[in-house]
Amino acid sequence: MIRLSWARLVAMVVKEFIQMRRDRLTFAMLVGIPLIQLTLFGYAINADPRNLPTAVLSEDNSAFSRAIVAGLQSSSYFRLTAPPADAAALDRMLALGQVQFAIEIPAGFGRDLLRGDRPMLLVMADATDPSATGNAVGALERILETSLAPLLDGQLAALARGPAPVDLRIQRRYNPETLTQYNIVPGLMGTILTMTMIIMTALAMTRERERGTMENLLAMPVRPLEVMIGKLAPFVLVGMVQVVVILVAARLLFGVPMEGEPATLMAGLMVFIVANLAVGFLFSTVARNQLQAMQMSFFFFLPSILMSGFMFPFRGMPDWAQVIGEALPLTHFLRVVRGVMLKGNGLAESWPEIWPMLAFLLAVSVLAIARYRQTLD
Repeated sequence: MIRLSWARLVAMVVKEFIQMRRDRLTFAMLVGIPLIQLTLFGYAINADPRNLPTAVLSEDNSAFSRAIVAGLQSSSYFRLTAPPADAAALDRMLALGQVQFAIEIPAGFGRDLLRGDRPMLLVMADATDPSATGNAVGALERILETSLAPLLDGQLAALARGPAPVDLRIQRRYNPETLTQYNIVPGLMGTILTMTMIIMTALAMTRERERGTMENLLAMPVRPLEVMIGKLAPFVLVGMVQVVVILVAARLLFGVPMEGEPATLMAGLMVFIVANLAVGFLFSTVARNQLQAMQMSFFFFLPSILMSGFMFPFRGMPDWAQVIGEALPLTHFLRVVRGVMLKGNGLAESWPEIWPMLAFLLAVSVLAIARYRQTLD
C-alpha cells in the first residue's frame, strides 16, 4: 500500500504555483475571463433596451400630434432624432439602421380625430432583431392613451370612452412574423467564422513553433508579409466553404431570404474573414504554445459574441459598452449580413459598416507584422 507523503504533496503544490507564476498569460486569462463575464453580464447586457432612436415625420400641426410627439419624448423607450424631410428619407433611415422606429403622423390627423374618424398612426419598426423592439412596441398604446387623455375632455370625452380614438398601425419591417431564425441564422455566420478563423490561424503558427519547424520557416528567404499572406490564404478558402454551407442551410432549412445582392455580401465576407485571420496571426506571434493561443482566442471571442448584438440587443447596452462593441469587426459584419439578407441593402448602404472592418484589418495587420519581425530577431 502506497502511503501519502505530505512533504511530496506540498512540494508538488509549490511546484505548480511556481509554474503558474511563470505562465503569466494563462494566469491572466484565469482571472480576466471571469472579470469580463461579470462586467458584461452585470452592466452591459440588457434584454429590455431603452432610448431607441426614433424618427418622427409629422405632417400635422395639431395639438394632438404635438401631444403624441411629447409623449414619445418623455418615454424611456424612445429617443427622437432629427425629423426627416419626407417619407422617402424616413424609409431610408430605417433601412440603413440609423433608427429603430419610424413614425408617420399624416396630414389632417387632428381634424380626423375631432370628427371621430380614428386617424391612422403608422409605426414602422426595424424587426431584424425582434427582441430589440418587443417591449417598446408594447408600450406604444399606453403612450398614446396617456398623451391624448388630457385633450379628450369636455365635448371630446365621448372619444375617450369608446374604442381607441387612433388607429395604431404597426409594421414590423424586414421580419413581419418576428421569426428569431431570421436574426439568429445570419448572425451565426459571423460567430462561427470568428471562432474558427481565429483559432485555426493562431494554432497553425504556434504548432510550428512547438514542433520545431519554425526555425526552417525563419530560415527561408521570405518576408514577414509573405509569410502572413501564405499562412492566411488557405484559411480564406476554408472560411468561404463554411459560408456556403451556412447560406444553403439558412435558405433550405430555415427559409431565411436573400433580398440583397450576393456580391455585396461576399465583399463584406472577404473583409471580415481576413480581419479575423489577421487577429489569429497576431495571437500566434504572442502565444508561446497552442494552449495560450487557444486562451487568447476565447478571450477575444467572448466579448465579440456578447457585445456585437448577436445574443443581446446592441442598443440595449450602455454607451461605454457600445463604444467597445463598435471596435469589434463582428458588430459591423452582423449589420452587413442582416442588411443584405433581410433589407436588400447594396454596397452603398453596406459601406458604412465595411470600412470600419477594413480599418480594423489594417491596424491588426500592422501589429501582427511588427510582432512577427520581433520573432525573427
